[in-house]
Amino acid sequence: MMTANDRLSIIPLGGVNEIGKNMYVIQCGDDLVVVDCGSKFPDESLLGIDVIIPDITYLIENESSVRGLVVTHGHEDHIGGIPYIIKQLNMPIYATRLTLGLIKAKLKEHGLLSSTKLHQIDAQSEIALGQLPVSFFSTNHSIPDCLGVVFHTPQGTIVHTGDFKFDLTPVNNQYADIHKMAEIGKNGVLALLSESTNAERPGFTPSERLVGANIHDAFTRAEGMIYITTFASNVHRLQQIIDAAAKTNRKVTLAGRSMVNVVDIASRLGYLTVPQSILVEADEANKYKRDEMVVLCTGSQGEPMAALGRIASGNHRQFGVSPGDTVIFASSPIPGNERNVARIVDNLFEKKARVIYGAGSNTGMHVSGHASQEELKLMLTLMKPQYFIPIHGEYRMLHLHQLLAESVGVEASNIFILNNGDVVDFAGSEAFQERNVPNGDTYVDGLGIGDVGNIVLRDRKVLSADGILIIVITFGKGENKIISGPDIISRGFVFAKESEGLMDEVSRITLQVMEQRLETKLHRPWGLYKREVKEAVGNFLYAKTKRRPMILPIIIQV
Repeated sequence: MMTANDRLSIIPLGGVNEIGKNMYVIQCGDDLVVVDCGSKFPDESLLGIDVIIPDITYLIENESSVRGLVVTHGHEDHIGGIPYIIKQLNMPIYATRLTLGLIKAKLKEHGLLSSTKLHQIDAQSEIALGQLPVSFFSTNHSIPDCLGVVFHTPQGTIVHTGDFKFDLTPVNNQYADIHKMAEIGKNGVLALLSESTNAERPGFTPSERLVGANIHDAFTRAEGMIYITTFASNVHRLQQIIDAAAKTNRKVTLAGRSMVNVVDIASRLGYLTVPQSILVEADEANKYKRDEMVVLCTGSQGEPMAALGRIASGNHRQFGVSPGDTVIFASSPIPGNERNVARIVDNLFEKKARVIYGAGSNTGMHVSGHASQEELKLMLTLMKPQYFIPIHGEYRMLHLHQLLAESVGVEASNIFILNNGDVVDFAGSEAFQERNVPNGDTYVDGLGIGDVGNIVLRDRKVLSADGILIIVITFGKGENKIISGPDIISRGFVFAKESEGLMDEVSRITLQVMEQRLETKLHRPWGLYKREVKEAVGNFLYAKTKRRPMILPIIIQV
């Protein structure tokens, strides 16, 4: 019979059946290690929400067992939740040099840098988190310093790949350590957690180096100012853009807060080589001819308030698009962002710009940082896992990754497609999934973490869809009669001056309900009066308008 002291468990708290919000837990006895702490952005239904992070109820319940947070790389879907989670559960953080640089910037912004323990690691590091030995191996991705994580447990080896691809000609010469991966597999892997982002794509993901040649060619042919946008964290892409600008004798200026931050951190740490003479401040860009400038900006996903969005709409303080300028999207839209990108592209074409956009593989301006099907099979073949858990992807991606695993010899019964919160327990060399832990989304709104729930979001949806009607009634203190009102205030429902008849009827119904209840001369809580007014007025308005505004009765005693 397995006890809690010898139980080995794998628990995703975010990152399965979704893109983003990655967080995985490896628990062995009394030692619990967290891998990654990401965020994701809300969709249009989550009104007012800034960012979504994992629910860490399980970690808080087991705080005494938490030994640390290991971060695989520096993308937002792996580090974006860190400052919010650290406010709730302060734990040591282990990450590579560049990843730590990006994390430090976030912690400093939130006033948490001095109170957080940070430990720098690399692919050769070996650390013990509690009684759990952990080692690492280097991988390729679209940001430098990416790691896979190896947990050496008494029951067997657990491998978490992080995000990866097999780029045999990496821009920064940081090669994936295929030999070390093969050695790990040779020694035996009990379970492999491998990312599934590109499980739908056949073949191999092209090398990032191919993009550099296409960017240089586009820069050579461009006649006016060049605007180019990509993910700020794609340091390899930033390097190739800077190199292309240098070769075509153009200056580079940065637009967008995250772009400025990443270029500063990456160049200061030596991951980005920027000739001192090539960078110019945005305020000084107008000193140069338009055909001498490259504006490297945020907004590759069509965010309306990012730099490119404001430039395209004509609302940027320093930059504007002129006929003949070239705008390059060195990226592909994340699913769901296509409409936003298309809106910006329309604005740019209206300004007579030359726009290079669309799926990255079609334009040659983007390649993915994630492994395609043949690379996923290669990772599975190198690791030879007994059990396999596809992670980091929506359900179809996880399912297709399962089929790939079966095609290279993993038993179908040994593959687990999980939901967030599902727990895979190991007893000896046998795995089973019979329980789950608290999980879900935690919404960040301004400074609030988790204080906006379904009730608040429902109210926001009602307000956004049908507006609000405020009914103010004034009573004399100690008297059982109305001395003023009802006064009706409409916001987002109907324009009161053009709907006087409707507002008069609302006043009449309110008076009727109140007077009927006052005639009983029974002492009744004000809450009951308010509820009866809401019901009567709500039924009337729906019958007349087929709308359900939020109705807010206010009773004042004077």
